[in-house]
Amino acid sequence: FSHQDPGFVDHVANKKADIVRIYFPPDANTLLWVADHCLATYDRVNVIVVGKQPSRQWLALEEAKRDCAAGIGTWEWAGKVPQGEEPDVVIACAGDVPTLEGLAAVALLREAFPDLKIRLVNVVDLMTLQSPEHHPHGLADEGFDALFTTSRPVIFAYHGYPSLIHKLTYKRTNHRNIHVRGYQEEGTTTTPFDMVVINELDRFHLALEAIRRLPELGERSEPVAQRLRQKLEEHHAYIVEHGDDMPE
Repeated sequence: FSHQDPGFVDHVANKKADIVRIYFPPDANTLLWVADHCLATYDRVNVIVVGKQPSRQWLALEEAKRDCAAGIGTWEWAGKVPQGEEPDVVIACAGDVPTLEGLAAVALLREAFPDLKIRLVNVVDLMTLQSPEHHPHGLADEGFDALFTTSRPVIFAYHGYPSLIHKLTYKRTNHRNIHVRGYQEEGTTTTPFDMVVINELDRFHLALEAIRRLPELGERSEPVAQRLRQKLEEHHAYIVEHGDDMPE
């Protein structure tokens, strides 16, 4: 399926839990693990969602094996949370483009607010989000809370319709604080990054959403938010003039 009809994932997710698996590997090493795993299974519907363009490699093979075996993982090198402390905000992502934009949003936030504690959580196996009573791959509540906290804002960048993430997590303790950015039925002939922007899944919208959910930033937040909105305006002006995304 294409970015213009991600509803296929929603359709598959409604099938019997014991036969359905949905994977969003964010890079080549995770894709290798997922493909090898799926080819070794039987009597299942395995859906693998991945792009067809060259992209960055985020995880070494051993790291990819660890995250894929668990279905979900914290990328400690991307965030900034001291050992034993809770994050101020969680940036979560499922899918290769959402992962790229989530990481970029974390970089923007860390540059603007060096003291902000940010955790990045990457989801490879979408069904880990569901309660274990509803899916055999579901993460136990304790494990879910350890990743997503019980009270902090979660900005979730997702490849498909946001409603599916809410459906999978509605029984979780922190569901009320999970704010999903995903496909909004917006699509046209435009640049690759602009497709992400018009669906408000880009790094600037993700960072703005995080800032909006962090009132403790106080008066520091508005100048940063203004710069992010300015970058969106610069992006639009650039693609109108050049017909391509900004080099950055």
